[in-house]
Amino acid sequence: MEIRIEGLTKSYVSEGKKVKALDGIDLTIPANEIFTLLGPSGCGKTTLLRCIVGLETPDEGEIRIGGDIVWSGKQGIAVPPEKRGLGMVFQTYAIWPHMSVFDNVAYPLQVRGERKDAIREKVAQTLRFVQLEGVETRSATRLSGGQQQRVALARALVAEPKVILFDEPLSNLDAKLREETRKVLRSFLSKLDITAVYVTHDRVEALALSDSIAVMRAGHIIERGSPQKIYFDADHRFVADFIGRANLVQATVREQQADATVVECALGAIRCQRRDVSAGDQVTLCIRPEFMHLTGAGGDTPPGQNVISGRIETLDFVGEVYEAEVRIGGELLLARVDPDVRVAQGDSVSFALAPAHCLLVSA
Repeated sequence: MEIRIEGLTKSYVSEGKKVKALDGIDLTIPANEIFTLLGPSGCGKTTLLRCIVGLETPDEGEIRIGGDIVWSGKQGIAVPPEKRGLGMVFQTYAIWPHMSVFDNVAYPLQVRGERKDAIREKVAQTLRFVQLEGVETRSATRLSGGQQQRVALARALVAEPKVILFDEPLSNLDAKLREETRKVLRSFLSKLDITAVYVTHDRVEALALSDSIAVMRAGHIIERGSPQKIYFDADHRFVADFIGRANLVQATVREQQADATVVECALGAIRCQRRDVSAGDQVTLCIRPEFMHLTGAGGDTPPGQNVISGRIETLDFVGEVYEAEVRIGGELLLARVDPDVRVAQGDSVSFALAPAHCLLVSA
């Protein structure tokens, strides 16, 4: 079910000042995708989600779910949350402690007045789907965090919603359980013909779960695209920096070549991914630490690569790699170094940078 949002605005009054949580949002969320709203705290992503579900009332704009308008300021339409055909999984799961797993999951069907035999069948089927069969009679709050998250998911799915919405549902889990549950959730959602809208501030969660991502900042959608597009080919400095660790260096466009844009910066002349910019433009050079490849002692470098040299200021072992801070001119860059490579703090080193991994973003 497609969701279409046009001109959505929402303001709050905080400490006597008017704050725009949403500032004219235009967004189409494709049907049957996992679509993530990603951004820092206070950017408006949860407000947007709550407007879609009907827990917040916008000031202006329109929201359509499928072919139906569920909210319109101009037309005076405000469909209540329970009639929008949506499922919701909250950050706190909102599981009732006095109810069993079965009763928690069955609740939406009981409210709808369905027959007892139909409820039993649907609950059993949904619990099988989320791999919780056999725990129907247990108290829901005596389950593990990952199991409670699946109870909340089952309760949202049992009523067969058009759309399911997630408000940072994994944020209360520890790191290992969050990773495991994320994989399970992706697997579940991929098997359903359902639109999922997912809110998070966790970039790894967004990259791992999503078919599409919209990055938000200060009530606006800054950029949207596939996880690969957002990570490898962002257009904006804020997005490139927020979606992953990045070295950001101010640069000036020197010239356009057939297959590259050349910039001047503190690292020297760097050949980059070709961008539609003009000589003299001020841009930001973005280099991910994992694309800084340490060159060998012989200096063998594939043709067309950029080579930069500097000195290692810090070297930290973080498990799968060393993280090195490298002083190059006036810049301090972060690089990832294979643990088998013999380098030490204070060493002079050189790195090869492929132009395809030298990204130019807005200054």
